Amino acid sequence: MASPRYLRPGGPSLIPALGITQVFGYGTLYYAFTVLAPRITAEFGWAPEWTFGGFAIGLLLGGAVAPVTGSLVDRYGTRLVMTIGSGLAGLSLFALAEARGIVSYILAMVALQAVTTAVFYDAAFAALTQARGGQARRAISQLTLIGGFASTLFWPLTSSLLALLDWRGVYRLYGLAQILVCLPLHLFFLPGRVKRPVTAGAPVPTQPEPKATYLTGDARRRAFLLLALAFSLQGFVVSAMAVHMLALLQGFGLSAAVAVGIGAMLGPSQVAGRLAEMLFGRGVSPVTTAWVSAWLMPIGLLLLLIGGSLSIVAGLFAIAFGISMGLSSIVRGTVPLQLFGPVGFGATMGKLSAPGLVIKAAAPLVFAVSLERGGVLPSTLLLIAFSAFAAGALMLLARRHSA
Repeated sequence: MASPRYLRPGGPSLIPALGITQVFGYGTLYYAFTVLAPRITAEFGWAPEWTFGGFAIGLLLGGAVAPVTGSLVDRYGTRLVMTIGSGLAGLSLFALAEARGIVSYILAMVALQAVTTAVFYDAAFAALTQARGGQARRAISQLTLIGGFASTLFWPLTSSLLALLDWRGVYRLYGLAQILVCLPLHLFFLPGRVKRPVTAGAPVPTQPEPKATYLTGDARRRAFLLLALAFSLQGFVVSAMAVHMLALLQGFGLSAAVAVGIGAMLGPSQVAGRLAEMLFGRGVSPVTTAWVSAWLMPIGLLLLLIGGSLSIVAGLFAIAFGISMGLSSIVRGTVPLQLFGPVGFGATMGKLSAPGLVIKAAAPLVFAVSLERGGVLPSTLLLIAFSAFAAGALMLLARRHSA
């Protein structure tokens, strides 16, 4: 008997299934590290720089495989790539749990970060694009709305698990989750290989988009460079804040408890921004959403610089920064789709991701050194400058695209 429509691969169940795997993916492979890093450092007895350095090397070398992963997605479909990616993610977490020295730790981190390119948002956006064609924007917004709960769920969950298990046990448990939860969801609900790929002149299976919508030639190359620059600079800021936000807030004079409370506001703010985009942003161009939301990041950081010692002002920073983070995840998928179309979307996302992952890898170490040697004010100015340049690049992109 045929499967119900809701359960068929690529059907209505696709977004909830991907939402679950994104929460588990980002929670186990990314956010858990922030909580577990001090325990890793304490057990190995080395300086924190080695712990974060191994993470950075993993991000750096893992970023190199992003274009390859994107090409595999286009060639074989997201079901195969993301299913295998989930299995490899589980094995990589097991390998990290068994690391006994710096070499095995770094090798496990490299493997772990390499497979994230097959299971994180870029691959998931490709799955939605293969299933929905040029009409994937709303689906991308819905997916990121669910994925926004990853940090909200996994930061406290990981902290609670540490009361029962050591960091190795937590990573083993998370490895099982990748294999027992994410792998089956990817296998049964994702679309298979695209046998008749969408071409620039062929209609998309729902409402066709005109060929003139997509950039070609020099305009495409300029838009690609501006997007890569903006995504890379934003990636630096987000990566630095993901690791050092609490330290930065305390550097402005806030207590540890207040800093944790303000940090907890990021998750709900991300979700609120994504929900607003999903409900009210349908008539707004993704490029416009990109540059408007991008400016919230330096504005929020400027508020922190001016009045970071006041909890109310720091809370306003967290709201602005969180909304900007939430919307940046959406525009990362919708802007390339709007400008370049669904043809070769996986490869496009892979190429856009590669430079950003490299810069993102350096961010925790660079910002740690900046905080230690330069202090809070210069470090915050660095983040303001990077995020403002990113917003400016997106504004220039919007102006050229509308011209």
